Amino acid sequence: MSAKKTSLRAIVDKWLAPTAAAPARVLRTGRMSSNHTRFVFVEMQASSGPRSIFLFRHGDGSWCVFPPTEARPAMCCARVGRG
Repeated sequence: MSAKKTSLRAIVDKWLAPTAAAPARVLRTGRMSSNHTRFVFVEMQASSGPRSIFLFRHGDGSWCVFPPTEARPAMCCARVGRG
């Protein structure tokens, strides 16, 4: 994840480049069943045909074109001092 938060509008502008003549619209919103990550499905009509993209909300509040990785079990050990 990046340290800089990316808004939904900024990521849609970056990937789809909508215009006033061809605006982007949200067709579907929801949560993934596996980890309840929020997603949106955005589409726009371009002269070459429709363009669409799924965007996923990450834990830091940013929106990305890839879903966040799931937390995995981890083990660690630490020395416990006697005092």
